[in-house]
Amino acid sequence: MSENIIENVTRFINLSEKEEKFFTDSLTFQTIPKKTVLLREGEVCQFEGYIQKGCVRVYYLDDNGFEVTILFAIEDWWISDIASFQDQKPSRLYIETLEDSEIYMLNPTTKEKLLTEIPKFERVFRLLVQRNLSTLQNRLVNTISKTASDRYLEFVKVYPTIPQRVPQYYIASYLGVSKEFVSTIRKRLASKEK
Repeated sequence: MSENIIENVTRFINLSEKEEKFFTDSLTFQTIPKKTVLLREGEVCQFEGYIQKGCVRVYYLDDNGFEVTILFAIEDWWISDIASFQDQKPSRLYIETLEDSEIYMLNPTTKEKLLTEIPKFERVFRLLVQRNLSTLQNRLVNTISKTASDRYLEFVKVYPTIPQRVPQYYIASYLGVSKEFVSTIRKRLASKEK
């Protein structure tokens, strides 16, 4: 069992040995090949997952059938469709691994047992949801108020390793620009660094 997930949780709460064991026993560990779709639109999300290793993308299909990336998640991040998982309703999202990934999963039953047995985990998941909401609000404000160039710079600041890990067209999709624009701005920034 990796210590990383324990360190992630103990940023928010203290755990006794018994509580730590109950938590780790509640998790299912999965090694997932890259390009695996973990959730499709119309399915009910049955997991909240902690990424031990890898890179995952969340996206939806717009009215024209184009993929629109709304989130990247990498090591030490949690991933899910919170609305679908919580309400057990069909998702509007897709969740896909972009790299070979190692993910610790909770399903609705194991999460509920965890929250019942160790109520202080409510704090962990509340803070994770608040952090997620804050990230989404910042992204929305940036999308409305910043130029495409500034959005790219903010993206690189927030996700410094992503540009080397994922294809440019996924970054373009996330930023709402063309892949040609991403290529141009990367070249411009590279020339300034010389």
